[in-house]
Amino acid sequence: MTATAEPSAETRHYETVIGIETHCELSTATKMFCACPTAFGAEPNTQVCPICLGEPGSLPVTNGRAVGYAGRIGLALHCRVAERSQFHRKNYFYPDMPKNFQISQYDEPICIDGWLDVPTDEGGTRRVGITRAHMEEDTGKSLHVGATGRIHDAAYSLVDYNRAGIPLVEIVSEPDLRSADEARAYAEELRAVLLSLGVSDAKLEEGSMRFDVNISVRPVGHAEYGTKVELKNLNSLRSLHRAIDYESGRQRAVLAAGGRLVQETRHWDEGAGRTESMRSKEGATDYRYFPEPDLVPIEATPAWVEQVRAALPELPAERRARVAAATGLDARTVAWLTRDPATLAYFEATVAAGPEPRVAATWVMGELQRVLREQETDVGATIVTPGRLAELLGLLAEGTVSATAAKDVLAEMATSDASAATIVRRKGLAQVSDSAELEGVVARVVAANPDLVAKYAAGRTGVIGALVGQVMRETGGRANPSLVRELLERAAGG
Repeated sequence: MTATAEPSAETRHYETVIGIETHCELSTATKMFCACPTAFGAEPNTQVCPICLGEPGSLPVTNGRAVGYAGRIGLALHCRVAERSQFHRKNYFYPDMPKNFQISQYDEPICIDGWLDVPTDEGGTRRVGITRAHMEEDTGKSLHVGATGRIHDAAYSLVDYNRAGIPLVEIVSEPDLRSADEARAYAEELRAVLLSLGVSDAKLEEGSMRFDVNISVRPVGHAEYGTKVELKNLNSLRSLHRAIDYESGRQRAVLAAGGRLVQETRHWDEGAGRTESMRSKEGATDYRYFPEPDLVPIEATPAWVEQVRAALPELPAERRARVAAATGLDARTVAWLTRDPATLAYFEATVAAGPEPRVAATWVMGELQRVLREQETDVGATIVTPGRLAELLGLLAEGTVSATAAKDVLAEMATSDASAATIVRRKGLAQVSDSAELEGVVARVVAANPDLVAKYAAGRTGVIGALVGQVMRETGGRANPSLVRELLERAAGG
């Protein structure tokens, strides 16, 4: 079975039920309960201390900024901030947890009962319930040295405790999602919220945002949930979508064949495109939760909650509505431009410098992204500033350069601080808009293609594109295509 297999007739009468637990590392300078730094990519085991290593006699102190960030997340997700919340010890024995317990929140989380409206392809929204958002500390990171990087075939394992103790907020959704597409849309919108809040860099590739997915299937129309399977540590939107798609199909096939599902935790193998059993699923009793004796409960006063609420920035849904009203762009384009604050800021600065919103959007979403990918950079780091892109688009709008030439100019702008106009002059890319200069080229192309000219004269007007292409090739892409078409239509119809 592949991750994109269509459901068979036997499996279509089942529906998939999905809930997602999102682990979000907070962008604090120090860890959750100690003063160790949280910088990504440091040498292994250089950002540790007796507290995050759990040495005897060490005492944790709660990071106040992390608490504020958790409150900000909860309010942005329309949660109620609990007047009293408490940390618990979650006991388990993995090598990457040096204390043999994790400080988390159990039955008294800081934020409860919220929701997130997720945009749909039809232009509406789907409301997904948020059960809770609670604080905890991250674990260390195990490196299994072997062919696949997994523990079962590793020659040995190494542990880096730099990540142990970094502040996390776990956001738990209700089981309101029904497909891999909906799950991906939810994850994308949640990531956009976190980026807007400035509480996390939400970099999936660095593990600062990860997903655990609870998935089950049930006959369509049934109220009872099926047997739940958990998929652990999905760290890309692609993996999230593929894993859910595959696991949903696997469960449906098992039930359709008369088999039985077991509650378990499964691993997604990206290379093989399938899930594999890891272990039976733990319950709350397996973790032997009890209140953390070294930390006092957190009391959120109404005044503090309102202070956090007043500081909330513009959120993605509000931003999309504002940008759509200001630019007249379609919903899909607006969604892309507003997916992260840096991209939107770049686009808005470009438009403010003169170009039409639709033209600016086309270039920011298209050619600029190609250049950024080639340079492995982003809009925040590129030397093609919004003002420089606006200058290039101005030359395009006034007919100084063709769209083809403008792409070449942009590529050079990404490696040079020369202005667009300077590059156009130096490379001789100015568009030819002189009818007299182009009429000779047009005449040669018409003379060399009597069959195409005859078809055009007979009413097959679509062939004019082929003639335009030949003129553009002869002029090195410098001819004004609109003028070329006009001249060709006159000559071929003549």
